[in-house]
Amino acid sequence: MSGAKQSPRIHGLSWQTAGESHGPALLATLEGLPYGLKVDLGAIRDGLKSRWAGPGRGLRAGFEKDELSVLAGLKSGVTLGTPLVLSLNNSDTQIDVLPQLSSPRPGHADLPGVLRHKNRDVRAILERASARETAARTALGEVARQLLQIFGVEVSSRVESVADVPFSDSAACLERIAHAKEAGDSLGGIFSLTATGCPPGLGGYAQPADRLDARLLGAVATIPSVKGVEIGLGFAGASVSGANYHDAIITAPDGWAGLSRETNRSGGIEGGLTNAQPISLRAVCKPIPTLRHGVASVDLSTGLASRATYERSDVCVIEAAAVVGEAVLCLELASALIARLGGLTLQECLERFSFLGSTDAIADWPES
Repeated sequence: MSGAKQSPRIHGLSWQTAGESHGPALLATLEGLPYGLKVDLGAIRDGLKSRWAGPGRGLRAGFEKDELSVLAGLKSGVTLGTPLVLSLNNSDTQIDVLPQLSSPRPGHADLPGVLRHKNRDVRAILERASARETAARTALGEVARQLLQIFGVEVSSRVESVADVPFSDSAACLERIAHAKEAGDSLGGIFSLTATGCPPGLGGYAQPADRLDARLLGAVATIPSVKGVEIGLGFAGASVSGANYHDAIITAPDGWAGLSRETNRSGGIEGGLTNAQPISLRAVCKPIPTLRHGVASVDLSTGLASRATYERSDVCVIEAAAVVGEAVLCLELASALIARLGGLTLQECLERFSFLGSTDAIADWPES
């Protein structure tokens, strides 16, 4: 009897991360990159630095270097079409000697993890559940960004608010963060993401998991502290009629195949597919769950009421969350683009991209 059949290769990108917050390093693997992409390691390092920017970051921002190493997948800085493996050394590697947390923190994975494992070792849970993992995804996202840029796709983010203070009022935001720090409290906020230059037809509708809107909503929701995500008009769409929601199609000489839209309330995605309009998302971040003065909790060893154990942390991470948001958006869009093009080399992908029909006349296409 012959061996088990291999599943056909699934086109697109796939990625995984590994490592603990205070372990030796974080590892990140990215598969599906085409052969021949020159990777700018300096740009990855710049992206990692931007993740530490912004007021409200904790002590780790002052000493963590995110030292980047390439372990596999490049030759002379160019992708080989094989898995790309990156390593980020941790500056604080005391995982085996750091103190245990006796009282779990509400809002973190502490208690659900204890209940899952039937073991009171909270550190064994928090070390991987920590947002430190997002540094690895940020590095991979910067690689995906470089791939997207070759095809004219640009991804950006904007912080809209810190708590209920508009981010445009920077003085008020700084004051709000300073007050929260003094009080041993934390703050959330809202950020938005935009991607321009995406060709139409990325994603899918044949299966529910193919739909790009679902994939983007889920990807942004994987960022620690994100508790709500919307595309385009989002929740506000519930208060308008269909006539005032859907984006009218118009002729436009500069549009894809001569067409465009009057508005973009759909956020650039219809029926699970990109429609050549800018992709827009917004996300809300809760206040992070580690507070200097703690939240009401229970000591797991005694069963008595206590305050949640304090673990070194930030006050506000909304700017960092926006940077990670760019990374996950880049990864999902690059994956959808490679799946659409299907080329094994960058040159093949570029040739196939040129045949997507951006300057075609739709009337010349077959009717059926």
